[in-house]
Amino acid sequence: MAKSIITDLEYNEWIASLSKRYRISQIRASLEVNKELLNFYWQLGKDIFSRQNENKYGSEFIKTLSRDLKTAIPEAHCFSPKNLYYIRRFYMMYSEIFPQVEGKSQLAKHPDIENILYSVPWGHHKLLIDKYFNEPTIALSYLIETTKQGWSRGVLLNMLDTNYHLRQGKGITNFKDRLPAPTGELAQEMTKDPYIFDFTNLATSYRERELKDALIKEITRFLLELGEGFAYVGNEYRLKVGETEQFTDLLFYNLKLRCYVVIEVKTVKFEAAHLGQLGLYVTAVNHLLKTEQDNPTIGLLVCKTKDNVLARYSLEGYNLPIGISEYQLEKLLPNDFKSTLPTIEEIETKLNKKNITY
Repeated sequence: MAKSIITDLEYNEWIASLSKRYRISQIRASLEVNKELLNFYWQLGKDIFSRQNENKYGSEFIKTLSRDLKTAIPEAHCFSPKNLYYIRRFYMMYSEIFPQVEGKSQLAKHPDIENILYSVPWGHHKLLIDKYFNEPTIALSYLIETTKQGWSRGVLLNMLDTNYHLRQGKGITNFKDRLPAPTGELAQEMTKDPYIFDFTNLATSYRERELKDALIKEITRFLLELGEGFAYVGNEYRLKVGETEQFTDLLFYNLKLRCYVVIEVKTVKFEAAHLGQLGLYVTAVNHLLKTEQDNPTIGLLVCKTKDNVLARYSLEGYNLPIGISEYQLEKLLPNDFKSTLPTIEEIETKLNKKNITY
């Protein structure tokens, strides 16, 4: 029996709609499962913590509990001693900064904190427990960014490695003075200092053109480093100004701020003269591209290094909203990391001791 083929356009659109709705329902279902699981982990962590504090079960309590839970619930694969250890610390880590009262948080600044806490996948939580167990407020900031920006586990790991929370909103700008509230505050939060361009794989010696080409080549990772809401418009974007042609380094549109963002990259130390060129581009974009629905264009100058005092003084003379940040080609090291590295003399001493014969 021959199969009938339906070619009606409305039918095909209906099939496409059903497919989309099905996938959305799958995502929603997985989110609900994740919330239920993490709510269970929270309660289990609370029980383990309180029972261990009662000192009734001895030092082998976690191992015994793991064995007994595996026996009672053989289909579950989440009751290893290691995971139970994480579950206990999950409760300990967050319970003090937002105590639970009838299932609702007392943390007024983040009234939706339970939804944030239970929406993030368990693998993300384990990364944060490992790194910031003793600093739950920092971990919380990463949870909030993860839910806002949809970070995968790999992206979160990269943000942790580059100390995202220490860089966010740190650019030197005049945004709060040159933009209306709350746009100025949002624009300030958009900045980072420094930006980490480790994905460019550039050697120690490189030219400005090579850096810009590398950023465009890795545009997806560049957008990720820039932050939430950035959409790429073009590089060397042509602007017809009077009888001349001007070309911006990089042009973006920020969907959250609803404005164009002109980015200039300099592979040298910041100089006040750099702002003149960037200011021209910002003004040109305001005249040639900006519509009535768009907020004023923002300029961002990203330099190899900068004198912060000079940067602040330079911005005071500009009416245009401009920010200044540095960039680095490698990930940030903790402040105390270099002090833990042995010196050349120490290495030579150890080698000499190993080569001594008796």
